[in-house]
Amino acid sequence: MDPCSFVRIIVGNLAVRFPSSLSEQSVSPPHCYCKIKFNSFPRQIVSAPVIFQTESESDTRSSTVAAYFSVNKAQIDASLTKTKLTVLSVETYSRSDGVTGASCGLASASEKLLGRFEVRLDLKAAETKTCVAHNGWVALGSKKGRNKTGSVPELHFTVRVEPDPRFVFQFDSEPECSPQVFQVQGNTRQAVFTCEFAARISSESISSRSCVSSEKEQQPSKERKGWSVTVHDLSGSPVAMASMVTPFVPSPGSNRVTRSSPGAWLILRPDGRCRTWKPWGRLEAWLEAGYSDALGYRFELFQDGVAAEVSTSSSVSLKNGGSFVIDATGGTNTAVSTPSTTSPQGSCDLGSGSSIGSGAGSGSGSDFGYLLPQHPAQKRGFVMSASVEGVGKRSKPEVEVGVSHVTCTEDAAAHVALAAAVDLSLDACKLFSHKLRKELRQQSQLGVV
Repeated sequence: MDPCSFVRIIVGNLAVRFPSSLSEQSVSPPHCYCKIKFNSFPRQIVSAPVIFQTESESDTRSSTVAAYFSVNKAQIDASLTKTKLTVLSVETYSRSDGVTGASCGLASASEKLLGRFEVRLDLKAAETKTCVAHNGWVALGSKKGRNKTGSVPELHFTVRVEPDPRFVFQFDSEPECSPQVFQVQGNTRQAVFTCEFAARISSESISSRSCVSSEKEQQPSKERKGWSVTVHDLSGSPVAMASMVTPFVPSPGSNRVTRSSPGAWLILRPDGRCRTWKPWGRLEAWLEAGYSDALGYRFELFQDGVAAEVSTSSSVSLKNGGSFVIDATGGTNTAVSTPSTTSPQGSCDLGSGSSIGSGAGSGSGSDFGYLLPQHPAQKRGFVMSASVEGVGKRSKPEVEVGVSHVTCTEDAAAHVALAAAVDLSLDACKLFSHKLRKELRQQSQLGVV
């Protein structure tokens, strides 16, 4: 099947320019930041570089993505009927105390709104081509002030809207129940993989193909180990595996898996030459300090058996669930990958593409270079996300994978195996004073918890 339609909205090239008169008066410009909002997505707050009109723009350009939003097909279609769903707003603030954003969401006396600018987006057109909705300077402040060139601060920013197609996969049951995995497109579902959950005892592998178990109470164990999920294609050939390589054990004197001693999964895929298993990635998981319901995780992508620079780390609520996300676009979201370096080979001109809106502002903005993180093992942009339900809920993970990251069956299967490992980690990190859900307690009867 074809991939599902998604659109990515990227905001970057931020800078605030103050009149040269302030520089002549030896007045230091205040700290500035922007609050970027689109539709019902959480507001994103990011600092903006500050310059005077007498300074070189290229010397103070922003080299990171300020914010980005991913829009699915349903949201794209909804935007055709409600104009307000296509408006992106950028509010620019200054603070004399140098703090970014209002404390606890409340306005501060030192916070001043410099101006607000809205950009209308054509999400439908962006399904098939990259569009630049805005690229340039806009005057901040009152309408009267905007007519006086140089008398008010100005904001530079670029908004690019681009196609971001993704393959979507959905488990038909919990990973520990050896489910099928379907590729989804709209209302169409097609089986593409099967999963086999297993628990090792000594050198043997005992597979669980049933979710029926005894209701006999189990004594809490102090070790959870030996779990694995093997992903098979429809011909029955194994194409990926998630294997628990470091047991999940509580720290001394507690019932918690801690960050200092996390459990770990190795995600493997078959080597095309000799069909032996080859490491693809490593996932570590633990309970965050001070919380009983927050799963912390860290994932590293491997390249030729060595951990690459691209990685992701964040947390997911054990009670409410959430999303595991790998995203190499860059930005302010903590649940994205964070490459340690950027490369000129990853540069991208936000000003290229077809214009779909007016209000480009003064100046082309071409001096504002824009670097996107890139690594040989990981193309830039969205990589994958996996939904996670809370502990005790019937979890059927949904996995989204960027089209550019899937060149063969094994690519897709590796992301599916990673999603299974993330989901199972919620159970593996459950407090050891609590018993596991019955599907996993079945394995403890065989000596593995």
